[in-house]
Amino acid sequence: MNDDNKKQSSFIDHLTELRSRLVKSIVYLFIFFIICYFFAENIYNFLVSPYAEAVKDDDIDRRMIFTALHETFITYLKVAFFASMFISSPIILMQVWKFVAPGLYKNEKKALLPYLIATPVLFLFGGMLVYYLIMPLAIKFFLSFETASTINSLPIQLEAKVNEYLSLIMRLIFAFGLSFQLPVLLSLLARVGFVNSQYLRERRKYVVVIIFIIAAIITPPDPITQIGLGIPLLILYELSILSVKLIEKKNKDA
Repeated sequence: MNDDNKKQSSFIDHLTELRSRLVKSIVYLFIFFIICYFFAENIYNFLVSPYAEAVKDDDIDRRMIFTALHETFITYLKVAFFASMFISSPIILMQVWKFVAPGLYKNEKKALLPYLIATPVLFLFGGMLVYYLIMPLAIKFFLSFETASTINSLPIQLEAKVNEYLSLIMRLIFAFGLSFQLPVLLSLLARVGFVNSQYLRERRKYVVVIIFIIAAIITPPDPITQIGLGIPLLILYELSILSVKLIEKKNKDA
C-alpha cells in the first residue's frame, strides 16, 4: 500500500510539474503575442517585402487590398500570433526539456540535447529558404500570367489580398520549417532502433515519391514551391542517412 501511495504521489507530482510547464509556456506565448501585436505592422512589412521586391521594377502601380472591414485587423492578429509562436518556440522547447530532463540518465541527456538545439535551427533554415528564395521565385512565376489589354480583351492583373498573401507565406514558412525536422526525426528513430541506414537506403526510391506527393499537398499548385520543398527534403534525407550511419558507428564503438 505504501508503494501504491508513493506511485500515486509521484504521478501527481509529474502532473503538477507538467501543468506548471504548460502554464509558463502559455504565459510566455501570450506576452510575446502582446509585444508582437504592437509591432504587427512592422512584421507585416517584413513578410510583404518579398512581394514588394519582386514587383518594384514593374510599370504597374502595385497595391495590397482587403475586401472585408475586419480583414486587416484579423490579419494583424494572425501575424502577431505567428511571430509570437516563432519567437517563443525555443522557450517552449526549453520548458519541455526541463520537464523531461530529470527523468533521463546523463548519457541520454547528452544524446538528446543536440536535437533540442537542432530543432529551432532547422526550422529557421526552412523559413529562410521560403522567405529569401522560394517566395520571390513563386511570385515572379505567378506574375508571368498577367496580360496586357488588347482591343478585344481586358488586362489580367494581380491585386493581392492582404489576408491571402500573408496566409500563404506564413503557411509556407510553417510547412518548410516542419519539413526540415526530417533529420531530427530519423536520427531519433535510429537511436531507439526503429530504423537503420540500410533500411533508409533501400527505401530511397519510395521516399522520393512520398516527398514530392507531400510537397504537392502542402504547397500551392505550382512547380516552383513544390520543387523548392522537394529538393531540400531529398538532400536532408541523404544527410539523415549519413547521420544515422554515424549513430550506428558510435553505438558499435560503445
